[in-house]
Amino acid sequence: MTAAGRGRSGSVAEVGVLFGFAADTAVAGWRTLSRRRFAWREALEQMWFLAGVTAVPAILVMIPFGVVVAAQVGALTGQIGAQSYSGAVVGLLVVGQAAPLVCALMIAGVGGSAMCADLGARTIREETDALEVMGLPVLERLVLPRIVAAVVVTMLMDSLVMAVGITASFLFQVVVQGVPAGSFLGTLTDFAHLSDFLVSQLKSAVFALLAASVACFKGITAKGGPDGVGNAVNEAVVLAFLLVFFANVGIGELYALAVPPDGGF
Repeated sequence: MTAAGRGRSGSVAEVGVLFGFAADTAVAGWRTLSRRRFAWREALEQMWFLAGVTAVPAILVMIPFGVVVAAQVGALTGQIGAQSYSGAVVGLLVVGQAAPLVCALMIAGVGGSAMCADLGARTIREETDALEVMGLPVLERLVLPRIVAAVVVTMLMDSLVMAVGITASFLFQVVVQGVPAGSFLGTLTDFAHLSDFLVSQLKSAVFALLAASVACFKGITAKGGPDGVGNAVNEAVVLAFLLVFFANVGIGELYALAVPPDGGF
């Protein structure tokens, strides 16, 4: 078999192992809930850590993004004489696309890499094997708390960056471009409905679930010492971004089919 053929077969086998890991994690989650022995302390520590490393970068990314969106939308609506609808466009872009994607970027690139490196270091030091020998399942003690923490923090961060992005766009259009504040807010509330916010939260939860699962999988399967951990972190970030891209497209298409064109319930 050629090197390319071995690479393809290895990739397919790894995808199969990843699906098996996801199934084992789901079973471990059900077992943990049924027995009421979830590692809350570990989850709270991970929430605090993830919030500390992702919240500020997410805000710093969202502020210029909101300004750029406001500038581009303002210039376009000004050319066609539809300045009064700039709030609607900004709201739909920030709420529906930008906020969950910025959260996915942070949780996969910052939080996910940290989780993968931590679990990878534990794996090469054989700490995970020691836990299993002592009767402490790694999935229940280390993986599930990190996945739950990632989902909770990402959903909370989605609301935060959404508010920051809309505020930055609002201030830029009102102060710099002279758009009436009432017009901006009126079209924003007319076109950005509760369903858009709920879908944004759903996207954030799915993105966090995918990114955290991939990071944990790559971490506990890392091999080859410190170099192997570094490679696992790189692979986890790239794979998480790919999965987030496909999930974003899939959820967006389903939302377009399920929700009427006016976007409201």
